[in-house]
Amino acid sequence: MGRYTLTDYPAIFVPGDPPRTGRFRFWRPAATMGPADQLSVPPEARLGESTTMIVRWSGGKAKTGNVPYYTLGLEDAWPLLVHCRTHGLGHEACQFWGAAALLALQLVADGRLEPTLTARGYDAWKSTGPGLRQEQFDALLAAMPPEAHAHATSHSSLGSGPSMSDPGHLLSAYVDAMADFLPRSPGAAVATGQAAFADRAAQHVPHLLLASPRMASQPAPSVRLSLRLELDADDTETGVRAVVQVHDILGGHRVADAGPLWRAVPAPGTPDASRQMESLVVLRRAARAWPPLARLLEDPRRPGALDLDESEIDELLGDAVARLARVDCAVHWPRDLVRALTGRIVIAPRPASIAPTSLLGAEQLLDFQWRATVDDEELTEAEMDRLAEAHRPFVRLRDRWVRVDAALLRRVRDRHLGQVTAGEALVCALTGSAQIGEERVEVHPAGWLADLRTALARAAHTDVAVPAALKAELRHYQRRGLSWLHHLAGGPVGGGILADDMGLGKTVTLIALHLLNQETAATAGPTLVVCPATMLGAWEREIARFAPTVPVRRFHGPARSLDLLPADAVVLTTYATLRRSTDRLTGAAWSLVAADEAQAVKNALSGTAGALRKVPSRSRVALTGTPMENSLADLWALLDWATSGLLGTWPAFRERFARPIEAGRDAAAAARLAALISPLVLRRKKTDPGIAPELPPKTDTDAFVPLSREQASLYEAVTREALQQIRAADGINRRGLVLKLLTSLRQICNHPAQYLKEADPIVAGRSGKIDLLDTLLDQLLAEGQAGLVFSQYTQMLDLLASHLNQRGISHQVLTGKTSTAQRDQLVQRFQDGGFPVFLLSLRAAGSGLTLTRAEHVFQVDQWWNPAVMDQAADRAYRIGQTRPVQIHRFIAEGTVEEKVLQLLATKRETADMVLGAEQLGLTELGDDQLAELVGLRRN
Repeated sequence: MGRYTLTDYPAIFVPGDPPRTGRFRFWRPAATMGPADQLSVPPEARLGESTTMIVRWSGGKAKTGNVPYYTLGLEDAWPLLVHCRTHGLGHEACQFWGAAALLALQLVADGRLEPTLTARGYDAWKSTGPGLRQEQFDALLAAMPPEAHAHATSHSSLGSGPSMSDPGHLLSAYVDAMADFLPRSPGAAVATGQAAFADRAAQHVPHLLLASPRMASQPAPSVRLSLRLELDADDTETGVRAVVQVHDILGGHRVADAGPLWRAVPAPGTPDASRQMESLVVLRRAARAWPPLARLLEDPRRPGALDLDESEIDELLGDAVARLARVDCAVHWPRDLVRALTGRIVIAPRPASIAPTSLLGAEQLLDFQWRATVDDEELTEAEMDRLAEAHRPFVRLRDRWVRVDAALLRRVRDRHLGQVTAGEALVCALTGSAQIGEERVEVHPAGWLADLRTALARAAHTDVAVPAALKAELRHYQRRGLSWLHHLAGGPVGGGILADDMGLGKTVTLIALHLLNQETAATAGPTLVVCPATMLGAWEREIARFAPTVPVRRFHGPARSLDLLPADAVVLTTYATLRRSTDRLTGAAWSLVAADEAQAVKNALSGTAGALRKVPSRSRVALTGTPMENSLADLWALLDWATSGLLGTWPAFRERFARPIEAGRDAAAAARLAALISPLVLRRKKTDPGIAPELPPKTDTDAFVPLSREQASLYEAVTREALQQIRAADGINRRGLVLKLLTSLRQICNHPAQYLKEADPIVAGRSGKIDLLDTLLDQLLAEGQAGLVFSQYTQMLDLLASHLNQRGISHQVLTGKTSTAQRDQLVQRFQDGGFPVFLLSLRAAGSGLTLTRAEHVFQVDQWWNPAVMDQAADRAYRIGQTRPVQIHRFIAEGTVEEKVLQLLATKRETADMVLGAEQLGLTELGDDQLAELVGLRRN
């Protein structure tokens, strides 16, 4: 096994801007050359990851591969390459570039240099051409080994696969790079009058005006060339011809076709002879920039035009124009040529189809296809067929020439991508994109689908008249909600989610919708409202207040009945009753079904959700202030019911949206989901600019309270014992132990007696939370105010009730055990000023109540879902509240409560992205993470 030097690898030149920043890549063509640890590399060389090279040819086709390489700058590379040439060492590609360096040295010595600016405005010295050394240049170019220009370029339109970099372009670029590098000296600044041309560092000087004479021994040519592209050349394969034009730089800037000039036989020494010779010299230089022009030099007939094949046309639409511009040869396309034929995905109804009355059903299919556009106007089917049959790169369409891109042509020829259901089509139309293989492409709806998208977008901005039978003055955002519900529920989508914050009037808006439905025969009929049992009384009172003419019937209790139901009635039932009496409720012809506190059916697999799906209706509306309590599965479940399967199946929705958003925080997926649901979910917050002025100020306070000595000792003992058990467990047993530990620690944070389950406990002096609550209640009572005290634990409410009794503070308790009649009485007594402190179970009283007499809300323990806690605060902070409201969140300092609070901040951010939330997953934490979470931090 021998040792190798860098020049044993083949070298390829990579041009730079300015040219002197070009670099050489020494690439490793085969594994047999030896391991990298046997390679001697100059310290200036830098290892690259990989580059795509043509590693061999087989059957006329290129084989590419990703190979490692080292990079070396021009200053360090060219002496090594000259050494290879003069001593016959190293790879033949390195010897070739050494010979090229010697030629560049000779050109510089000849003085064939001029100062110039690159296309990006950098200073550069430029070679004016080989001149008398043209034969040397041509011979060197002919001897270039394939490894010296083996960079793989893009596939050609003829399907011949990748091709090598153009050798003439690389050699010219290297000569220019050496010409730019070598003359960097103080004398260069004197010659040009610009210091920039003496500095080897790149100087960005686009403002310079170069008036200095060139540093060359020959005069500048008096002509330049350009190419005029002509279409409709019927005697060519493609119909495209490039005509060479000669421009006189001196003498009036005359322009003429080159063919007559080159075929003429002028007398020696005449101006025409000089123009002929100079134009051929300039043509030779242009041919080095774009090799197809060399055919004009080789043809003895001296033609002045070049018939182009498809690959050459592709080059002129790409890099070749820039290379020709660098040698002062412009390319002129026909003025009426449209070069930007574009394609896009279009979802269109099948011929003669009409808008469906429902988005369900396999018979509702739409075509999914590629369509070509010119000037943003879609081509007709006949034009698409003509385009598909094209065998030339240009087609005449609508009296204009259109460039046919090979990739787009393939799509046009195979443009029918299949069919999709109306629901799938609407998802694509509303999000504006679709996934085609590995590519996400823009989608444009057509026909009634486009009309439907427009209608959905406008639904929230189209006013409807408030029904005269409504005995209420709707606020502006409530009128907007009524209009949105009316247009959405009355269309083919059939429903949506009204997701306003609690207290913004979802109930009165739904009542108004019921009244509006009765004004039109197509929408008239009874409404079914499904809600928690605790809210039946509130719905009855609200309907009696705002729509006293509407018959109301409770379908609840042993005597429930739908017999002789009035056509304009509102029927109130509970989720539990719905589950038990599904068959009786599915037998009625409902115009509208409304699910209030719809988060109760967020689990699509539950029996209650299944029963709700069975109830037929013309339209469906979900009412909830928290459309997602835990995850995007909540959103999918509600919309899947309200919009009749519009979002597709849960596995598809999870793969497309839920996983990338919740796991990876995919902003693009969140944006697509937001675009999809924005016409289907109307969500307003109390903090919105148009709503905030209608509510008094609200102050949220996180009150961090220290543990008592007893609490701290108990907390540490329980933590220590539980962690030992958890470390020894796994699977479901471990998760159960983690949940038990978290529950125990939260109970200790509330009060030791709650965790110890003491029968007759002493309450005062044992809990930091109780001490703080006593202080705040004393202030509240002294000022004649009222407050709500929430806890998720009924045991904690019992402790608080016992404590308030001992202190003589008037209060009442409402939990899940409180009957509906008692619940309504307690709410009314509190609102009427019957008692100042209301103790409430978070689960039983966290929604559906109006308790606007309270100016303070005390959240003694935190439910680990911010949406649920916000609902509890909304019992006091809602429409009808006229006084400032203060929310007090009690958090045990240094405990798991404080650490989870920090995690909840992230959960709120996710919810704001697309009304979503991510699960905390505390049971899945590792042992060390769990110990960090529950460990007590002592001050």
